Amino acid sequence: MSGLEDTNAGMTGRAEYPARRVLDDAPLLAAANGRPVKHRPVWFMRQAGRSLPEYRKIRAGIGMLESCFDPELVCEITMQPVRRHKVDAAILFSDIVVPLKAAGVDLDIVAGVGPVVANPVRSRADVETLPRLVPEEVGAVAQAVRLLTTELGPTPLIGFAGAPFTLASYLVEGGPSRNHERTKALMHADPKTWHSLLGRITDITIAFLQAQLHAGVDAMQLFDSWAGALSLAEYREFVLPHSERVFVEVESAGVPRIHFGVGTGELLGVMGEAGADVVGVDWRIPLDEAARRVGPGKALQGNLDPAVLFAGWDAVEKQVRRICREADAAIAAGSTGHIFNLGHGVLPETDPAVLTDVVELVHSL
Repeated sequence: MSGLEDTNAGMTGRAEYPARRVLDDAPLLAAANGRPVKHRPVWFMRQAGRSLPEYRKIRAGIGMLESCFDPELVCEITMQPVRRHKVDAAILFSDIVVPLKAAGVDLDIVAGVGPVVANPVRSRADVETLPRLVPEEVGAVAQAVRLLTTELGPTPLIGFAGAPFTLASYLVEGGPSRNHERTKALMHADPKTWHSLLGRITDITIAFLQAQLHAGVDAMQLFDSWAGALSLAEYREFVLPHSERVFVEVESAGVPRIHFGVGTGELLGVMGEAGADVVGVDWRIPLDEAARRVGPGKALQGNLDPAVLFAGWDAVEKQVRRICREADAAIAAGSTGHIFNLGHGVLPETDPAVLTDVVELVHSL
């Protein structure tokens, strides 16, 4: 038995969502939905964070998780790159482990390490003790979304969550892992427990996204940060059914759904199958090749190497123009639109002025 009978355990049911802001002219939403754009949209993963001096100032002395549960602080941090860079979208300031913490998992984000889980999940009994997430436990996040939809005006707000596989890896390993050996061992040695674990985490992910969607986010992104550690066969058997369920359960909200992972060039086709409207591409694969792998009918997002931002403006401009040309070729080959982004997150030592200049250049192309 593969354990797939547990995949849909705890089904959340299709949600009914309230009316949200009408932002039909927003370039990001138009590109994601395959409509004409007034300019090429651009935003940056980790655009709100340590690269901004105003962020470092306001976060001084405040822990990461504490920050994520302070609605006013979340609103201010999320707004900072929109004010500075004039990007075409804000992304909610949060962390992928926030829903786990809110549900009651004993974890912390340790500086220089990342999320650390006090009691890793290693057995069927451990899975059965995992808590559920109810909307009230992320009420502070929902309140931040409501504040932001008022503050942002015509700029869309992207909500997000960690994908089930990536969250499972943190829970099983107890923290970040280079090789994901405990995760893969559980996956292959005990598929039934693995699928039960992924089913539980998928419920948490859906509940977290639904809370954001009910509060009014205009788009959503599912981060599968560690999926690049998997083979294509592993992804199809052990991950795809759960990511598919996330996208199905939020489809009725009617917002663009973005799917992104790092090192996932060999998985782009199957990640596209999971149900997103937009597939994020890291810097290793040209966008025109990504279009071939994903297939027609979906928009692409990406994919400037974050390290290039340190190379001086001539090099940055050359690479930005190259990516836009490749994106145009992708659209000619059947992709429905392009959202310019980095191939991963903004690095902490990045000069913010370079990001502002990239936005201006992309808008001009």
